[in-house]
Amino acid sequence: MSDFVSNFWSVYVAGITIFSIAACVLLLWFSGKAKAMTSHDNTTGHVWDGDLREMNNPLPRWWVGLFVITIIFAAVYLSLYPGLGSSPGSSGWTSHGQYDAEVAKGNAEVAPIYAKFMAMKVEDVAKDPQAHAIGERLFMNNCSQCHGSDARGGKGFPNLTDNDWLHGGTPEKIVETITKGRVGNMPSMAAAVGTSDDVKNVANYVLSLSGSPHDSVRANLGKEKFGVCAACHGPDGKGMQAVGSANLTDNIWLHGFGEQAIINMITNGKTNIMPAQENKLSPEQIHVVASYVWGLSNLGTAQQ
Repeated sequence: MSDFVSNFWSVYVAGITIFSIAACVLLLWFSGKAKAMTSHDNTTGHVWDGDLREMNNPLPRWWVGLFVITIIFAAVYLSLYPGLGSSPGSSGWTSHGQYDAEVAKGNAEVAPIYAKFMAMKVEDVAKDPQAHAIGERLFMNNCSQCHGSDARGGKGFPNLTDNDWLHGGTPEKIVETITKGRVGNMPSMAAAVGTSDDVKNVANYVLSLSGSPHDSVRANLGKEKFGVCAACHGPDGKGMQAVGSANLTDNIWLHGFGEQAIINMITNGKTNIMPAQENKLSPEQIHVVASYVWGLSNLGTAQQ
């Protein structure tokens, strides 16, 4: 690891670069000074195909000129920009600096547009075609990797086009979720529920809450044991958005459907993380993408 934090490679690269330029200068100088042994007719004595003879003529001036210009350009470039190992160059240019400058320029160009949207309510921004297009692009670049390009999510990733919200689907809650992120934690409850048979009974009771196919005998046996789950999901199983617990009565299954999937959840638990976007997106961008997300489930603007 010390090889990557020492200055050896910087010195090595700088040395190779300087040596290469110097070698080009010497080659050019040598080719102009060296004299080949020639015959009286200015040929070197090399003959091909019977009558094709090699002449000892000097290099064309245009070729020599291009070679010299290339060497001068390399020297000037390396003095101005990073190239000699760790040398920053006299111009002070860095890729980070150029990136920051381009981002700042882009932000300045779109600032009036975002300022207009920031003065509007989320509900109104969601109906604006220009804001919708911007929000969709922001969503594609930052959210679609998990929620899908159509925002319908997948196993472990919430569908944003329905009305099932773990933490609430109001504009304020959506902005809060995007800004700060979320950590959803379903602890392992097997020990609290009891035996593996008790876990299976509770799983069937959970299935019964949404009218899903289940074993009614086991469901009746699991109803009492469900009490340990009610602290988060509520006594009626409808969940509590204050703690981000799922509604178990709506037949929407984030981590898989069926008896075995629920048994696995009770036994192993699950931790889901929605990363905070406040370090990637500006408040104005979050406002627009939140409007886009709100519109998916309230205005039916999801891709068909």
